[in-house]
Amino acid sequence: MTTTATPLPAVQPGSFLTLHYRLAGPAGDVINTFEDKPATLSLGTGELSPAMEQRLLGLPEGTHATFELAAGEAFGERNADMQQWVARKLLTELGDPDEKYNVGDVVQFPTPDGQGSYAGAVMQVRDDGAVLFDFNHPLAGQPVTFEVQIIGVL
Repeated sequence: MTTTATPLPAVQPGSFLTLHYRLAGPAGDVINTFEDKPATLSLGTGELSPAMEQRLLGLPEGTHATFELAAGEAFGERNADMQQWVARKLLTELGDPDEKYNVGDVVQFPTPDGQGSYAGAVMQVRDDGAVLFDFNHPLAGQPVTFEVQIIGVL
C-alpha cells in the first residue's frame, strides 16, 4: 500500500486565512497578534494592503516568514491632504460632547455610509476646540517589517 502525502494548502487570491502577524515600523510594533489569539481574514477584501497580500501568495499552511517592505510600499506615502482640521461642533455631533482630545489620541470616525469606521490621530488642538487629525495610516511612508505565521488556509 502506498500513501501519497497531500500537499499543504497554499495561500491563493481569495483565500480565507487564520494567521498570526506582526507589523512594525522604525519605532516598533504597531500590530502584533503573536501574544494573543490569531487573526482571521480573507485575501482581496482590503484587510491587508496589496503589497502584504502579494508576499503571502503561494505560501503553504504552517509557514513562518518575515518580509521587509520598503518605505511607502505597505501603506503608501504620507499625504499632507490626509491631515485635516475638524471643528469642535462636528466632533460634538459625532461623539461625546464632553470628550477631551490630546495630542497622540487616536479617534474613530464613522464612514459616510455608516457601515465602517476609520481612525485619525490627534496632532494639535486649538483654543476654539478644533482638532487637527492625521488620517494617514501610522506606518504610511515608513519601512515596514511584516512577520506572519500561517495557521490555516481555506
